[in-house]
Amino acid sequence: MSKEFLPLSIPNLKGKEIEYVTNAVKTGWVSTAGPYVTDFESKVSQYVNSKGAVSCQNGTSGLHIAFLVCGISKDCEVIVPTLTFIAAVNPVKYAGAEPVFMDCDDSLTMDVAKLKAFFENECSFKDGKLINKTTKKPIKAILVVHIFGNMADMEGIMELSQKYNLKVIEDATEALGTYYIDGKYKGKYAGTIGDVGVYSFNGNKIITTGGGGMIVSNNEDILKKAKHLTTQAKCDELYFIHDDIGYNYRMTNIQAAMGLAQLEQIEHFINTKRKSYELYKGEISKIHGLRMLEFKDNIRPNYWFYSLYIDKNYPLNRDQLIECLASKQIQTRPIWGLISEQKPYKTSQSYKIEKAFEYLEHVVNIPCSSNLRREDVEYVVECLKQLEV
Repeated sequence: MSKEFLPLSIPNLKGKEIEYVTNAVKTGWVSTAGPYVTDFESKVSQYVNSKGAVSCQNGTSGLHIAFLVCGISKDCEVIVPTLTFIAAVNPVKYAGAEPVFMDCDDSLTMDVAKLKAFFENECSFKDGKLINKTTKKPIKAILVVHIFGNMADMEGIMELSQKYNLKVIEDATEALGTYYIDGKYKGKYAGTIGDVGVYSFNGNKIITTGGGGMIVSNNEDILKKAKHLTTQAKCDELYFIHDDIGYNYRMTNIQAAMGLAQLEQIEHFINTKRKSYELYKGEISKIHGLRMLEFKDNIRPNYWFYSLYIDKNYPLNRDQLIECLASKQIQTRPIWGLISEQKPYKTSQSYKIEKAFEYLEHVVNIPCSSNLRREDVEYVVECLKQLEV
């Protein structure tokens, strides 16, 4: 078995990336305009079946714009998960609003039962406005994050959003390609159910442009405004007239060229990641004290990240396991530190955060690249078995 360094998640660049990027360079279209940008936007929109898509610099800038086009501003609040990467929550503050942190359920996504209880017990609803009884501020939106390629309970979330007149922003930065196979939203992709969705093409995502992101929506007004704001809010191209505070959030043609080549391979990537996940799951089930967290059975996940749960029967705790695997050239990582516990957010309101602490303590992400080989998975499993003794 190979004992070369085994990274957690790296790009798989075996398609037409060099061909398309080279063409962008040869034609001189290397900056924030060019045919690959519009083509990539169109192809992403077609893939997830949205009315349109607007490319941007990264997932974070996409979320910033998503909050702005949904009318999020100062003196209002947004419900957010505590179990996520901080880049999902920071844009709430960029828009001038305040986050209210919610716990996760066993899928690692937002606990809808607690969300419902918070609205019923901690808020009042009058004249179409949901008011937080503690802060006296209106709650205007829910930020949903589809963790590790799993999918939040969008049926429950959309029902609550409609009842309380809330916008829904989907952070689908980890879930491009995930969709429902059953239920009310059968066939709907992560990112296309709420008012606006955002994808990321960071180097470790299911497909990559090196950086980059994409905003999608089925609301044409939202798409038009998102395009306007990401391109400096310019309303006169010739005379440089601007009618709003805009942002230089545009994707480059070179990035889009790479993204187009990556998108052509996404279903292959997902199939490969599914096989690796199933192999891990089967073999790890034989190790006392370890198990793989499962994806929901009513979705086709993109299998982006694999979550290994370490219970008290395994001889090593989370940090010991990470250290031991690192000594064997295997890169792993813990779940992000809970955002409600981070210094900038310690004074923000949280609601009954319990399960998130459990998963923070017990979950480790293990190698999951789309070019992972069978022997790589077997090496990780063998090391876990050795540590069991």
